[in-house]
Amino acid sequence: MNDAIRWLFKQPRSIKRIISLLLDALFISLAFWAAFILRLEEVAMLGSIQHWVVLLATIPVTLVCFVRLGLYRAVLRYLGYHAIVTMFLGTVLSAGAMVLAAYYLDVALPRTVPIIYCALALLLCGGARTLARALYNQSTKRLKTPIIIYGAGSSGRQLNTSLLHGNEYRAVAFVDDNPQLHNVMLQGLTVFPAEELANIIARFGVQKLLLAMPSMSRQRRRDIIDSLSELSVEMLTIPGMADLVSGKAKVNELQEVSIEDLLGRDPVAPFPELISANIKQKVVMVTGAGGSIGSELCRQIVQQQPKVLVLFEMSEFALYQIDQELTNWCRDTNCCIRIIPVMASVQRQNRLEAVMRAFDVQTVYHAAACKHVPLVEYNVVEGVRNNVFGTWRAGEAAINCGVETFVLISTDKAVRPTNVMGTSKRLAELVLQGLALRQQNTRFCMVRFGNVLGSSGSVVPLFKKQIRAGGPITLTDENITRYFMTIPEAAQLVIQAGAMGKDGDVFVLDMGEPVRIIDLARKMIRLMGFEEKTEQNPSGDIAIKVTGLRPGEKLYEELLIGGDETQTQHPRIRSANEVSLPWHEMLSLLDELDRACEKYDQETIRSLLLSAPAAFNPQSGICDVVWNEGKQQRPAPSAQRPENQSSEQQTTAYS
Repeated sequence: MNDAIRWLFKQPRSIKRIISLLLDALFISLAFWAAFILRLEEVAMLGSIQHWVVLLATIPVTLVCFVRLGLYRAVLRYLGYHAIVTMFLGTVLSAGAMVLAAYYLDVALPRTVPIIYCALALLLCGGARTLARALYNQSTKRLKTPIIIYGAGSSGRQLNTSLLHGNEYRAVAFVDDNPQLHNVMLQGLTVFPAEELANIIARFGVQKLLLAMPSMSRQRRRDIIDSLSELSVEMLTIPGMADLVSGKAKVNELQEVSIEDLLGRDPVAPFPELISANIKQKVVMVTGAGGSIGSELCRQIVQQQPKVLVLFEMSEFALYQIDQELTNWCRDTNCCIRIIPVMASVQRQNRLEAVMRAFDVQTVYHAAACKHVPLVEYNVVEGVRNNVFGTWRAGEAAINCGVETFVLISTDKAVRPTNVMGTSKRLAELVLQGLALRQQNTRFCMVRFGNVLGSSGSVVPLFKKQIRAGGPITLTDENITRYFMTIPEAAQLVIQAGAMGKDGDVFVLDMGEPVRIIDLARKMIRLMGFEEKTEQNPSGDIAIKVTGLRPGEKLYEELLIGGDETQTQHPRIRSANEVSLPWHEMLSLLDELDRACEKYDQETIRSLLLSAPAAFNPQSGICDVVWNEGKQQRPAPSAQRPENQSSEQQTTAYS
């Protein structure tokens, strides 16, 4: 039966229209004779030629009316309110045609017969179509994945309607927290309380749970997701209300539950006077513009209408991507912002100064950095060169070119660092604090925050990839914790903090509560519809494998070196009161560090990093891969630079 229904619906539209015409002719005939029989309670008129002539006149008129009203253009499986209205109008016109035919042929026609006929014709023609649609939906049910919709509001009902017209999912129940809706039928589905979810999942064999709550706060969504986290079903969600209202997304565009929902942080709306202070109608430059943070800074900056935005990036591919994205955005939004892509390294001061002078740069956001902890451990000199000396060169160039504001993007790994990357970022902070004390023209400030979701190297995309591949999820330690923030929120707060900074200020962002990475991994496993594979549950899907801490990796991160902090005018930005070095002491340290890097003397570099006021506490020995390999095979190379040449002269001479 089901196969026959599906076969019929797969026939060409012309065949289906002919079948519909023949069936409607039959239903009109049945309604015509049934109206007389019900009214007169006799069948004598069945032998009347005049009544047959009236019927033969009514059938083609009715079918023509149906055709003209567009009834046969309607797709039967998507039959809706419009088709019912069309059938009603068609049957009314059909009854009118029957009255006229009976009048001109002088056939006795009781006044109630057209009314009865109209009701029966509508019932037969409309009922047959409704039955056909129901049979088709029933025949395709087995081919659809059963799901539950969490949220019986307007979005949930719209989602269910969309799913009825699709071929992938079928809703078997609604779930809602509103007790007034419990046990109510909506669109043929019962609304259940959340407490009965486990029973519903087992009863219907549900594989997915769709969250239809676009306007709910992120904190509330997190609470709901946490309450459902023990269920072994994949969770999907519909886009947020802002995207639905703006037309960027549709209610039936399902997405994976975002990690932002797991964290439950509702972003604070940016303060207009802060976010535009250093940008609007100014010339802005972003170093590291193609990176995770740098590119998002650029996206936020163009929305504040700068006069010129200079993209300073070393990677050709990353620079091309962000340049194309921003150029297309400006064209689509009719924004007259000049986008300047510049490919260069922040270690070349003469190049930095040439760019800053050529475009008269007023604000610099310094996001260029080597940030991957293990990679910097394996490539110490490049990490130090880029993070410490790149920041120094960029700061010196800003002073020489009269830049108004210079904002350094720092990291929580700079606080009591256990790795070279964190130490180099703390030294970069000290460099800018020293430059701030040395002069008064350029305002330097630093913004320190933790991990951002979705950045290159983030655990979230790595975990997703490992789960889709069948596992295992690799975790360095069961007790490791991290702070997390979304990239857009971090970029907005960086811009606002930079507007508040005075000379040498260090700002820390409120990252919320730290997250245990193993808990995050377990939630992701469950949200993607799998079970964790453990000794207690050997039949699970995804195992978690602990691999041990990597070189320089900390179990937990901090944002403050000391406990001395003050609140700013923004609720999620705090100012840290931390020690700094006078510039002459900082310069002496930089000169020694530069010589050690030039000689590739890893032992001296390690000694200088330990002696610097950065609280460096390494957890492993020197891990530089080239130095370790060379130490086994040959002596370290000698210096390539005359000893009497200063670090400042050497670095400035780079072309």
